[in-house]
Amino acid sequence: MNAPDKPLHNLMLPDIQGTPDHRDVAINQVGVRGLRYPLRLIGATGETHATVATVTMTVGLPPTVKGTHMSRFIEIMEAQDSPMSLIDMKALFNRMRKRLDATSGQAEFTFPYFIRKQAPISGVTSLIDIDAGIALSGTHSGQTDITLKVVVPVTSLCPCSKEISDYGAHNQRSHITIHATLKNDALLDLEDLVRMAEEEASCEVFGLLKRPDEKWVTERAYDNPKFVEDLVRDIALRLKTEQRITHWSVSSENFESIHNHSAYALIEGTNR
Repeated sequence: MNAPDKPLHNLMLPDIQGTPDHRDVAINQVGVRGLRYPLRLIGATGETHATVATVTMTVGLPPTVKGTHMSRFIEIMEAQDSPMSLIDMKALFNRMRKRLDATSGQAEFTFPYFIRKQAPISGVTSLIDIDAGIALSGTHSGQTDITLKVVVPVTSLCPCSKEISDYGAHNQRSHITIHATLKNDALLDLEDLVRMAEEEASCEVFGLLKRPDEKWVTERAYDNPKFVEDLVRDIALRLKTEQRITHWSVSSENFESIHNHSAYALIEGTNR
């Protein structure tokens, strides 16, 4: 009579990736990339934003270790079933490092972030999507850095076109990208960066506008012309005064309406 099969979890299976490696070559980053997972973020006013994130999670691997435990990255995401603030995301990142027995690591979450906006005259509301990201990194010192990213669509109107034309001026939709690395334990909401970009543009954009709103945004842009250089300089001045930020960058790509190419500008800085 044959013996019954043993349960799989009782089998002593060899752990090849846990064996020593003799090449003496450390790996800076190893882990999972392109992982898509539901994500619920807690906003500045406590509301929850539901989205789907594309996730990269990596750790540094010592030269004597053959491989990392890839399944543990997934287990960490599976264990997270509640909405997260920036503090919660930092805690998740530190759990990852501890679970993987790593002194250094990186995690990046990129996702569409939906903001409900109100039209300026009619008051109708609609959603607009922002490409956003939250990146976390930690080194041997034990410090965890958090960097926020937003890509904000806005309107820019050309000052030169307005000046030289008898009537009208050409404008374009622009994408303003802001990266902001936070000071230790400082908190900053993604929407703070979005508002910064929108307020310094010729005009913000909306998902839904009625005719009175369209008149308002047209005239608002005409009264507030900006070159691509103006956009990044004006936003840079605001980033420089933000005490919650250490390192930052702002760029703008203006998708020209009279050319088959874009105008582009970038400024980077560090706050003391």
